[in-house]
Formats: sequence, C-alpha cells, structure tokens
Amino acid sequence: MGDPRAHRPRTALGALAAALAVAVSALVGCASGDRDEDGSGRPAAVRLPPKGAGFDYQIGGAYPPPKGVRVVSRDRSDSPAPGLYNICYVNAFQAQPAERSSWPADLLLRDKHGRLVIDEDWDEPLLDIRTPAKRERVAKRVNGWIDGCADKGFDAVEPDNYDSYTRSDGLLTPADATAFMALLSRHAHARHLAIAQKNTAELAGRRERAGLDFAVTEECGQYDECGVYAKAFDDRVVDIEYTGHGLDAARARWGGRLSIVRRDRDVSTPGSAAYVRAVR
Repeated sequence: MGDPRAHRPRTALGALAAALAVAVSALVGCASGDRDEDGSGRPAAVRLPPKGAGFDYQIGGAYPPPKGVRVVSRDRSDSPAPGLYNICYVNAFQAQPAERSSWPADLLLRDKHGRLVIDEDWDEPLLDIRTPAKRERVAKRVNGWIDGCADKGFDAVEPDNYDSYTRSDGLLTPADATAFMALLSRHAHARHLAIAQKNTAELAGRRERAGLDFAVTEECGQYDECGVYAKAFDDRVVDIEYTGHGLDAARARWGGRLSIVRRDRDVSTPGSAAYVRAVR
C-alpha cells in the first residue's frame, strides 16, 4: 500500500512562482507530442473527473464511500469503487521503504559521495531520472503499476512526488520531472486513463508539456494555491485539506467549483480513532 502523503508547506515565493508559471504558460507552448482531433492531447476514450463533485481520499485504505461521493482516490493495491470516478494512487518519483531493495542500485539517486538522497519525511530514496535512458527504465516499472490500475478499472492515475526535485539537493531539475511525467502521461493515455498533477503548483504552467489532465492537491486552501490549479486545469481539481481552517478557506472561494474534502493526515479508515472526514 502506498504511504499517505502529508502536504509540504509552501513558501510565498513558491506560490508567486507558480502563479507566474501559469500566466506565461500560453507563451511557452506545448511539447507533449501529437494531439488528437479535439486538440486535448489525449485519446477520446480518456474520461476526466467531474467538476465540483463530492470527493473522498482513501489512499490509506479503501472503505464504502460516504453518501454524495462521486470521485474517490485509492491506492493501487486496492480496487476501484463501483459506479464512481476512481483515481489510482501511485508513488512514482520515490522508492517506498519496503520496495527499496527491489530497485536497481543505479536508479536510486545518489549524491557526489555515493550516498542515497532520501526524502527524510518518508524515508524514501529519490529515483534517478536525470537522463533519458534512466527515465525510460524507471518509467517502465511505474508504467507497469499504471497498467495494473487500468486493468482493475480505474479511470485515472495520481503519480505522487512530482516535486521530488525540490528535495534532491539540486541533482534533479524541473525539466527532469516534467520529462519523466510526460513518459507516464503518454502511457496512461494509451491505457485510456486520465492523469493528475499531484501538488507542485510551481509546475502547473507546464501541464501541457507534461501531458496532465487535472490536479490532485493537498491544502491548496490552507496555502492559498487553489487559484493556481483552478486556472491551469479549468477547475478540474480535487483538493484534500487537513485542517478546519483549510477546509473553510477552500470552500469560501472554491466551494462550488472544485472537489474538496477534509481528511485526517493519516488518511485513516472509519473506525480508527484518528479518522476525520468533513466537507463543510
């Protein structure tokens, strides 16, 4: 099972950079490859999530969706919820602790001293996506997980840790992250899955180059970033807040437009003492 991701606080500078990136995205152009007839860049069979819909974030464990939920996100180890729009969570840019030994040693990012570069919050080594050859090799494995999502009947995939480059001590770049995401997007679209940008507001302006269709955000209300994602993805945004303040802030400005839920940070299941779910 994928570990639930806690939101990493944004700086004011990061939010400003994200807004500027979206503002100039039309000037940058798109390098995501051939487009289909409607100009969307994705196969006609790819279905996007509804806007402003009831949402539940269940990556910590599947359970029957509450009444009114139309969109649910679950870990790739779980099955989709019948009759709903289902998003499949995949940890795409880092190696989870239990899987570390199964990755080829040269695909784990190392510093100049040969030490693994670790996301200390989750004890996860970053994957080395610095060269086209390595990106292809990492993508081959992640795309296998995406195949599993498609085979189970999910509608979309949520590749986590797009922002790993910010924890790489300068070894990875935004260009590396975008190029790797584009590989995942092409494969997801070929399997008739939509693909989400997870957090990383500063790269929202690159959504077309990365081939991304919608956004899954954590605490965009708390950190006043919802507008960046709403503009970049035409309101196709599902947002998880972890505090009452964040939920209130998100709903006050975006309550009729985005899909918003409050969850506990452990994304626990009903019956757990930590379980929290609220929509207003």
